Amino acid sequence: MEFNDIYDENRQLTGRVHQRGTPWNPGEYGVVVCVWVYDGRGHLLLTRRARGKSFAGTWENSGGAVKAGETSRQAIARELFEETGIRAEPEEFEFLDTDMDRNIFYDHYCLCRRVRLKDIVLLPGETDDVMWASFGKIHWMIRAGKICKVIAHQFRRQEKALRLRNMPKFRF
Repeated sequence: MEFNDIYDENRQLTGRVHQRGTPWNPGEYGVVVCVWVYDGRGHLLLTRRARGKSFAGTWENSGGAVKAGETSRQAIARELFEETGIRAEPEEFEFLDTDMDRNIFYDHYCLCRRVRLKDIVLLPGETDDVMWASFGKIHWMIRAGKICKVIAHQFRRQEKALRLRNMPKFRF
């Protein structure tokens, strides 16, 4: 069983926990973290959701729910390692923004890492493939329905900030 801390609408801890997989009560909120890993050369790391998962076969960035007792940064470091084998300290993640929906606060981060695809360790049952994708390829994947709408929306909102960080620096 996994538990998540319960926050109020002002993102203040309530001191109570929520059991994952059960409905949230009105006025209760959890936290989910997401990270865009970029290589500094114009590519973002995407993983494909495994069979048996919601949105199976679609591509996404890494992320997941913050467990009870974790900070947002601790959770993103754990999730990235679990899903890809990429190690990073919590303070290495650059915060992009927060948004929310019905019962979830979403914290979005980015991280610069040059990792060879053969060094990625996929989590069985979670992910079944990995790729580096250019911004153009991601736009094509969105149009083709290969990236689910939630991740596509997130990408569009954060694309400008990601492009600013992820373009090669030229010397003149």
